[in-house]
Amino acid sequence: MSNIALSILIVAHNEEERLASCLDKLSFADEIVVVLDKCTDNTKQIAERYTDRLLEGSWDIEGDRRNAGIEFCRGEWVLEVDSDEHVSEELAHSVRHAVETSTFGWHEVPVDNFVGGRLVRYGWGCSFGTSAVPRLARKGVKVWGKQRVHPSLIWKGEKGPRLTGALDHYVDRNISDMIRRLDSYSTAKAKDMRAQGEVGSTANNIRRLFSRFLKCYVSRKGYREGGYGLLIALCAGLYPLLSHLKAKLEQD
Repeated sequence: MSNIALSILIVAHNEEERLASCLDKLSFADEIVVVLDKCTDNTKQIAERYTDRLLEGSWDIEGDRRNAGIEFCRGEWVLEVDSDEHVSEELAHSVRHAVETSTFGWHEVPVDNFVGGRLVRYGWGCSFGTSAVPRLARKGVKVWGKQRVHPSLIWKGEKGPRLTGALDHYVDRNISDMIRRLDSYSTAKAKDMRAQGEVGSTANNIRRLFSRFLKCYVSRKGYREGGYGLLIALCAGLYPLLSHLKAKLEQD
């Protein structure tokens, strides 16, 4: 068994603006691993200030690069953190406690999502944000699927209680950033749909536009966030329809 209890894994592509502030919060790790995916900026130089455990490569599939990073980790447990996320002090304590005492295979981590400097708690979901993510797992328990966006997960272990504290997720800098993310997500999803031969029907995806909007805005109380909740619900509803239309009408 490895004598490293906790590895923290970050997968980064050209994240020179955000990586250092993320890594500053990870001193509680026994090992920090950074996967450098097609980086052309100063991401590598920044990562080298914090760790010598770097894995460089080029991956087209999100699930593949995350699996490569997990395999490269030496810890018994792996916590996955994205470059636009900060681990709160409470969450850091909760992670260490779980690593030292948990008998389970994996745990969900709560997420606090920020748009700009505003904390937006309600309305997330339907593949356009989440309030909790399955990020802490024993090595070998978690395998990512072969998708470009929102890859599926295969689990071997039993799920434990949700941790306390939160990942502070700076998901969008502003509304324009939110719209760019919708465009990026739907483009990647369209490629997955074409690769799998599952483009779907226009009528069904129009129905999903309304059902997803209502789920985020009403069921998940997006209305409590004012205009931000409305925007999230609109993006969540448009995401499958845009993905379908791109898969159907575009070739690249």
